[in-house]
Order: sequence, then structure tokens, then C-alpha cells
Amino acid sequence: MEILILLLFVFVLAAFLGFELIQKVPSQLHTPLMSGSNAISGITVVGAMIAAGVAEGEFGKWLGFAAIVLAMINVVGGYLVTDRMLGMFKKKGK
Repeated sequence: MEILILLLFVFVLAAFLGFELIQKVPSQLHTPLMSGSNAISGITVVGAMIAAGVAEGEFGKWLGFAAIVLAMINVVGGYLVTDRMLGMFKKKGK
């Protein structure tokens, strides 16, 4: 039960901190920072897998699974945005 409370606390804290950080980034800097944050998101996926693995009870497992899914959406979306941004710099016809 104590691990579940700790996992829930970390999840809520990460969600709040992520929202506050992204909200303060100007839109011109969001795409370049996204490519740099993909490595951090990869670490988040590993942390979410560890949290899901050590969680006790069904709720903890589902919360860990939700963290994995959301982190993977962030990683994939970040790479897609970065690829699109880099595509804008390619010459036409190539």
C-alpha cells in the first residue's frame, strides 16, 4: 500500500511539473526543445516500466501501465514533430 501511495504521488507530481514547464515555453522554442526532451522521455518510459513492475495490486499495475502508454505517446509524438521540423529544411525535389 505504501508503494502505491508513493507511485501515485510521483505520477501526480510529474504531471503537474510537466504541465507547468510546457506552459512556460514560448511556441517558437517548443519544437527544438521537443527533440532534446525525447531522451528524457525515454528515461520516463524506463521508470514507468520499473514502477509498473514493482507495483502491488491491480490499481498500481494499471497506473504503471497508463504511465508507460502516456510516456510512449510522448516519445513517438516528439520524434514525429522533430522529423516534420527537419523536413522543412530539406530542399524541394529531394
